[in-house]
Amino acid sequence: MIDRKWIGYETAAAVLPIERTRLIFFAKTIGETDPMYTDLEVARAAGYADLPAPPTFLFAAELDSGQAVQLLSDLSVPTGRLLHGEQGFSYYRAVCVGDTVTVRSKIIDIYDRKNGALEFIVKSARAVNQHGDLVAELRSTLVVRN
Repeated sequence: MIDRKWIGYETAAAVLPIERTRLIFFAKTIGETDPMYTDLEVARAAGYADLPAPPTFLFAAELDSGQAVQLLSDLSVPTGRLLHGEQGFSYYRAVCVGDTVTVRSKIIDIYDRKNGALEFIVKSARAVNQHGDLVAELRSTLVVRN
């Protein structure tokens, strides 16, 4: 069982520079067809200063920084027993090429179901840009099969 002492634990900050090549690669990889995410002229015509990040891109901040892997290690959760339960985003400002986003996650709940056969780790995160503006809040649930 995952120790409930981890509820309230905050990860170190994960910093993600928003780079054009990376955004275009991400958009193409996920099958995004809206040219706003790959064509600068289309993005500017839509009112963005540069290419905006696709909606799920901010999830990459923790992955790139190694914070997600470190958290699982700290909790003694083997990745072979891990499932992605759910993920949600609330957006407040656009994130575009040239921005730097800092994400900090916090475990807000740990609970189990089916007499401990499944354990759930619920995380929330805040993403701020280089000006300190809140750009998004992220929420995810990880499921551990025991």
